[in-house]
Amino acid sequence: MAEEMRNDASSSGGDGSNRGESVIDDYGRRRSSCGYCKSGGPTSISHGIWAHSLTVDHYQALLDRGWRRSGCFLYKFEMERTCCPAYTIRLKASDFCPSKEQLRVSKRMQRFLDGMLDVKKMDEGIDEPNTSKASCSTIPNEIASSAARESLAGKIEEKKVQFLHYLSDKIDDAVHAFLGSGNFPHDIQLPKASIKKVAPSKRKLLVKGSEDLLFSSNISFQIAAAVRHSAKEAHNMMLSRDSTEHNSQSHELSPKMIAETLSSSLCQLAEVSGLSIRACNGHINFYSANKMAWLDEVDEKVSKSKESPAGSGVKGCCLKKVCEYPEEKRHRLEVRLKRSSFDPEEFALYRRYQINVHNESPDHVTESSYKRFLVDSPLIDVPSLDNDSVPPCGFGSFHQQYLIDGQLVAVGVIDILPKCLSSKYLFWDPDLASLSLGKYSALQEIAWVKENQLKCPSLEYYYLGYYIHSCNKMRYKAAYCPSELLCPLRNQWVPFEIARPLLDKKPYVILSDFATVPNGEFSEPIALENNMEMQHDGPVQEDMIDVPVDEDEEVTELIEDSDDESDSEFSLLTASLVEDGNVGDTLIGLKESRLRYQDLQHAFAPPQRRYLETQLHRYMRAVGTELSKQMVYSLG
Repeated sequence: MAEEMRNDASSSGGDGSNRGESVIDDYGRRRSSCGYCKSGGPTSISHGIWAHSLTVDHYQALLDRGWRRSGCFLYKFEMERTCCPAYTIRLKASDFCPSKEQLRVSKRMQRFLDGMLDVKKMDEGIDEPNTSKASCSTIPNEIASSAARESLAGKIEEKKVQFLHYLSDKIDDAVHAFLGSGNFPHDIQLPKASIKKVAPSKRKLLVKGSEDLLFSSNISFQIAAAVRHSAKEAHNMMLSRDSTEHNSQSHELSPKMIAETLSSSLCQLAEVSGLSIRACNGHINFYSANKMAWLDEVDEKVSKSKESPAGSGVKGCCLKKVCEYPEEKRHRLEVRLKRSSFDPEEFALYRRYQINVHNESPDHVTESSYKRFLVDSPLIDVPSLDNDSVPPCGFGSFHQQYLIDGQLVAVGVIDILPKCLSSKYLFWDPDLASLSLGKYSALQEIAWVKENQLKCPSLEYYYLGYYIHSCNKMRYKAAYCPSELLCPLRNQWVPFEIARPLLDKKPYVILSDFATVPNGEFSEPIALENNMEMQHDGPVQEDMIDVPVDEDEEVTELIEDSDDESDSEFSLLTASLVEDGNVGDTLIGLKESRLRYQDLQHAFAPPQRRYLETQLHRYMRAVGTELSKQMVYSLG
């Protein structure tokens, strides 16, 4: 018997990985008020367990059965009965396709870091807490590289815009100088010179094929038109010799002639800018032999030519350095990953976030509630130890810190498991709401999965928590696509695009009934699904601007015992159709002993045995037959 007890205990790790032992207390069915539809009554129905310890493998298996944790408390909604069915949603990181909005979030952050964006003008001023403490690793990410490329493109574009203004000013100088030579009537209104970029598709084959046409100005056509208009007004219906001469002169000032004259007077501009300037059929064209290489050198050339020689036709050049932003306006972003632990600076940020963003009472946001909700974790840490199947940071519960200029601005609470990064919660500085840190952190976490899959091949997915179609503020999770939802009956993953039209009709659907078969058609739903239809008429919350990755309530404080077991058979009907094993194989923990229930049942009186077996059946259906054999069901 002692040997069997030792074997059972050693096998509780589940997969032979020797990663510890999962020990739980089963709370059974729980009823509570709903934080999503705000129904007021105990309409949220779930099964709850308390984990004294939990291996990462077992928690991964529980996630894939619809479970979720809040601190050390784990819960799973009874989907066919709860008011707001919550479907586990995940994304395969390697398949992620960012939307335009998500790309804008990355670009906005990069602009802020480059000093090009002032969040004080978009929102309120920045007032971050102090920096956090030591970390165990810095997370590289692909999104940052993408954002850097976008930032580079943005810088080039910004340089172009500023340089176009500069070119326009220099052409205006040349036009006014030309006006003083007596070629134009003195009373005409000259237009402001405009420079336009030339799209590649509109560029014609040049004589010098190695050159690239970048910009063009049609100012010559505008000047010629202004001269003709002025001549008409000044000499309307007059046939004198003087007017004839003037009209003849006006005719000679054609766009082609004006363009050639102005181009010849812009020789110093060509030298400063590194561009070739030529007239072409009335247009003033700007060419570059090295495409955009001149942009990197133009600042230095312009700065050396601020004092132009007199009589050059182009007055002193004064082009600002078009891509240099003051060092004091730039910001430094650092992302750190640390094991879950209490940090006073994190708590101070969490407190500000809950009070300002979620309007919680300051008395409610306490250190103890924060620890229970976001710090305490039953997960047993797994270090890397140069193991090819474990990422460098290891497995377990972590806090991912975001620091800007050394100040803590956001914290993502995550679990890193054998198959996924599970995002639990994010809190951020309310003064930086305009940076959409919730969306930005999700992109960072997806990139982290892709990066670390190279080290840990099993690490493929990003879990976003629960998706509740009937709650508007939770629908943002489906924007991270292509995502998939977990079928509440058969624990199969179904593409969101298949699930969405079904959830539009009713909140609870056995999704696997509608999964595609190999030929791409829908399979026929079983009759049971129609019998389980449930209507939902509760109010939904308004959408939020930037919702964190998960809005899980602090369920450990909301849960109440349910004494009503009259509908237990209905709640377990669908689960029993999927799997129902022998409770005799359930691993029982009694003090320091580990026994199978079949070896222990004789120790209970018949009434106690019947009650315990009812509980064990419910527990086994909730966690699954295999996990009931591996996790320790504690009896004290």
